Amino acid sequence: GIKYCWVFTSWGQSRTLLRTPTFQAGHSGLRKGRRALFSSPPSYVRLSSLLTMSSHKTFRIKRFLAKKQKQNRPIPQWIRMKTGNKIRYNSKRGHWRRTKLGL
Repeated sequence: GIKYCWVFTSWGQSRTLLRTPTFQAGHSGLRKGRRALFSSPPSYVRLSSLLTMSSHKTFRIKRFLAKKQKQNRPIPQWIRMKTGNKIRYNSKRGHWRRTKLGL
């Protein structure tokens, strides 16, 4: 008979494999051949794999990166006027290649 089975890959997608018995010359007995059918799995399978996948960034690191992104900007011109040109640039400005954040 023909049997179907679900095969789950590491990145959360799934494929249906169709198992059919095949005969090959020179071999005695039955060998199982596999042919991939690219049909979409049921919605509950897709939903469960979506819910069980963890995120790459934790929320704490994401918040830290968002703060650094906001801090990484030049100083406004009105600050140069207010301080009498004593503060000319943002000395803590980050560059992606020169200085690292130290995560």
